[in-house]
Amino acid sequence: MAVKIRMTRMGRRHRPFFRINAVEGRTPRDGRILEKLGHYDPVEKNEDKRVVLDLERVKFWMAQGAVPSDTVAHFLVKRGIECPTLAAKQARRDRARQAVRKQGKPFTKAEKEAAAKAAKEAKEQQANA
Repeated sequence: MAVKIRMTRMGRRHRPFFRINAVEGRTPRDGRILEKLGHYDPVEKNEDKRVVLDLERVKFWMAQGAVPSDTVAHFLVKRGIECPTLAAKQARRDRARQAVRKQGKPFTKAEKEAAAKAAKEAKEQQANA
């Protein structure tokens, strides 16, 4: 059984609220949970109350092999819990970025837009010359 730590959407329309749960990997987003580990309220003004986690239970599930989603992994890193899957994903992304930059190609959306803009300006300058 592959366990994941991910969020379940609660609340109403235009007022989201998320529970952070340990769930079996194959269940749907709002499906059956194994254990509630905390909650996330994106509308909350107080930063301390925005994300509430039971860190002991999160560490327990991660020791059992649970893999957190990207968003939950960022919450855990902010709380001081190391997340090896997030670190591995960032390392893969950095290697990909280096490989693409070595080829001289844009990697991010902003870089692609800047390259397209520069190409358009260069084309206009050639047309004017």
